Amino acid sequence: MSKSSTPRELLSRYLQAVRFWLPRSRTQEDLLAELGEDLRSQIEEKETELGRPLDEKEVSDVLKRCGSPMLVAARLGPKGYLIGPTLFPIYTFVLKMVLLWILVPVFLFIVGPVNVASAGGRWGDAWANTLGDLWSGLFVAAGIITLVFAVLERTHAPSWSSKWDPLKLPPLQRPERRTSLVQTVCDMAFSYFGLIWLLLLPHYPILILGPAKAFLKLSPFWHSFYVPILLLTLVALLRSTITLVRPQWDWFPLSAQLVQTAFTLILLNFMIHVAGQTHNAGWHPFVILADSARNSLQYARVVAIVNVSILLGLISAWLAMCIAALVQCWQLMRYLRRRNPGAQQPAHST
Repeated sequence: MSKSSTPRELLSRYLQAVRFWLPRSRTQEDLLAELGEDLRSQIEEKETELGRPLDEKEVSDVLKRCGSPMLVAARLGPKGYLIGPTLFPIYTFVLKMVLLWILVPVFLFIVGPVNVASAGGRWGDAWANTLGDLWSGLFVAAGIITLVFAVLERTHAPSWSSKWDPLKLPPLQRPERRTSLVQTVCDMAFSYFGLIWLLLLPHYPILILGPAKAFLKLSPFWHSFYVPILLLTLVALLRSTITLVRPQWDWFPLSAQLVQTAFTLILLNFMIHVAGQTHNAGWHPFVILADSARNSLQYARVVAIVNVSILLGLISAWLAMCIAALVQCWQLMRYLRRRNPGAQQPAHST
């Protein structure tokens, strides 16, 4: 059961729900303002007729007569011809979700790297095949979704839209901090890509060494830290997923990001410490010479430069994470102060 709200807040929740289904355009706010003005006029007329303010149930009846948010958005937005006004907003939402948020990331960040890894060096052919399969998948998925909604439209399946309850509308979103949808989707896509890359790495060292695989190989150092790095990638993916599906948790992005930064700092600290304690010929903690290049003086110099460069990169990453942790702590504290402004005010005696 939703929390009780004032009649005016119920109207704001209704307009928020209509905004969700309206396509983004320059006229979106104008349409919402016009709708809000019309609804306020209806409420004021009813209040004048009764001689008192309307309660929550009476405002709910006014909103119910106006129609469900999805149906109202369909009337205000662009008209669909194959798909009727009741189903058109949800049709476009499902189409964007499947095509842009599921198929494209899956093909580009999962299917693509797998095809490249199994292409035997023919990277161009692998990506060309991936893009061709993506285009075919988009076309087929769009056709199936359109067909399903066209059948639903003609069988009058959406009769449930008349049984909605305004009192069950989602609560108002806090305007203080909203995580960008594009940023969240990009974070999720990069996390997917990183996870697939890490899973393929033990079988395809070329993904990290590239052409240097001919004379370099990874040292046993990475075996100790492979699982922790993999777990951190899973944490990042989980954080992005929760942020995407629970945007109303405005406290989550900042706190989860700070926790992830803290774990990353701990891991980097251990990696730098272990690398400094490594004792082998020539100090090669990260990469070593391949068996075929052990007697090459030129490659020995290269492997020394690569190891020092990796260590400097880890130290730079540690410093960057320290700065990020300080900034995130400050942002989280500022957010908590905005959420609890009364905590900053001293109590006054009466």
